[in-house]
Amino acid sequence: MASQTYPRIAIVGGGPAGLALLLTLHKRGIPATVYERELSSKSRAYLGGMLDLAWESGQRALRENGLEDAFKKNSRRDAEETKVCGKDGVPVFYEPGGDPNDDDLVHARPEIDRRVLREIMIDAVPKEAVQWGHTLVSARPLEGGQHELTFENGVVVVADLVVGADGANSRVRPLLSSAVPIYHGINGAEISITPEVAALPENRDIVEGMGVGSCYVAQEGKACAIQRNGSGRIRCYAWHRDSLDWTLPSDPKEAKKVLLEIYSDWAPWIRKFIQLADENAIYHRPLYHLVVGHRWEHKPGVTALGEAAHLMSPFAGAGANLALLEGLELGLALAESISKGAGKEEREAAIAAWEETMFARSKRFSALTLKNLEGAFGPEAPHAMVKAYEEAVFCKY
Repeated sequence: MASQTYPRIAIVGGGPAGLALLLTLHKRGIPATVYERELSSKSRAYLGGMLDLAWESGQRALRENGLEDAFKKNSRRDAEETKVCGKDGVPVFYEPGGDPNDDDLVHARPEIDRRVLREIMIDAVPKEAVQWGHTLVSARPLEGGQHELTFENGVVVVADLVVGADGANSRVRPLLSSAVPIYHGINGAEISITPEVAALPENRDIVEGMGVGSCYVAQEGKACAIQRNGSGRIRCYAWHRDSLDWTLPSDPKEAKKVLLEIYSDWAPWIRKFIQLADENAIYHRPLYHLVVGHRWEHKPGVTALGEAAHLMSPFAGAGANLALLEGLELGLALAESISKGAGKEEREAAIAAWEETMFARSKRFSALTLKNLEGAFGPEAPHAMVKAYEEAVFCKY
């Protein structure tokens, strides 16, 4: 009996979306390869905040791929704690975290570090299925829906299906759409304090001010999103309304001076956070999005998911959950089609149907996150953020 011939599936990007797709295919016996530009799984280890994963989306992607126990072991119920404050650092909204001993996660959104999530997913797939150090340079259509991928390291790959999971500045997206990221009018920086600094008794005011989960401080066109990672590092995304021309000095001490000037009348513990920020981990973070309702007409042999398909700001808690869910759903659709020996046309029809589902869902959450962002940086902040929580505007997926 002849062995089954599988389509060559190339997934560009090893973030949550790409790894969820790879994992889903691997668990169902379908080979695929992720091409990731970072040199190893340890690259940029200090980057990335916490991700709150919902039962029907992010958790589902892990649960249906045998990683439910790993998620429970590595996620934090207490980190579901949420505070919303004005610039004085005083909470106007507080929601306590979950009970760490409660195993019922159906109505919970446990937090997990982005780095840890990536590790447990990578550990669940064959080592050779993730090719590190592969930065995509070009993607060229060939006959019959195939594509030729050329990487910076000189590797050239021909694939029957290319999936763009390569984020905001996707190099696969141009094969599908002419859309480019749009600047939100919000600029800023990512800063953090090390676990060692956070643990010092004299910095207890910072720890008490932000809590054990997430703290959102917003007022007068400025906002800080502060999170405590499982490692003990405390991370802050400090944003403000400004032009795209605004830049952050490369010298960390000068960068801190600029941020201290912007937040000159904010709570002492927030200004202290800026002063103590790790000078080896200060990054410029302007915010971009794709137009609400971004879509394309299906094209054979190529698709995209996650931020490559629907880049949005983090103001609805939707990005990672959608990315994981889309990776699962596309993987299930492909696995079903391929496993039953369907032809290329039927496989493409399955991808097109999945795309339509993704378009409808991402349009809804893109609109919500845009609404929430405008509230966070508008005249009614911080109370507009409280209203968003009370009206359950934040992502339910």
